[in-house]
Amino acid sequence: MYGPPVDLSFKNIIHVTDALAEVPQRGLRPLNTNSRRKYLSRSFRLSNNSITDLTGLQYILSHFLAQPAKLGWLDLSFNKIRCIDPVLCELPELRVLYLHGNSIWNLSEVDKLRELQYLHTITLHGNAIETHKGYRSHVISALPQLKRMDFSAVTREERVLANVWRHCGKTTNQSLQ
Repeated sequence: MYGPPVDLSFKNIIHVTDALAEVPQRGLRPLNTNSRRKYLSRSFRLSNNSITDLTGLQYILSHFLAQPAKLGWLDLSFNKIRCIDPVLCELPELRVLYLHGNSIWNLSEVDKLRELQYLHTITLHGNAIETHKGYRSHVISALPQLKRMDFSAVTREERVLANVWRHCGKTTNQSLQ
């Protein structure tokens, strides 16, 4: 059985590796550890810090978690992240990813997450990318397995429209070349 999230929110972390000097916050449910003092959790919070990139994320996850490859939920919301780092794709079991309230401005950054086949929930609102025309359609077409985006359900109609939007966009781009 896995426990509550390892919570390193509100710690004034600038670089992911700064988390090494921190102790996770205590929640209502206690964090359990294994014999090597690693946390038995599949959830990790680094929200509300000042993180700009994810260099060292795998190391931090290995430091804190008993089974880092089983991470299923990652909260990186309210930081200063500008790009979606490919290190996220090294988390094959990732199902929920919170990136809202960051500084991601390039809509194509979302395409990097395509290989996360179990990713069913993502938040990206509060980033500059949400001002792009076709923002929601782009994300849904790039990540067709999504069930929830920005805390609302992805409907069947949205999937159909996103696929049409994506196909039309590719056709238009190809005819311009």
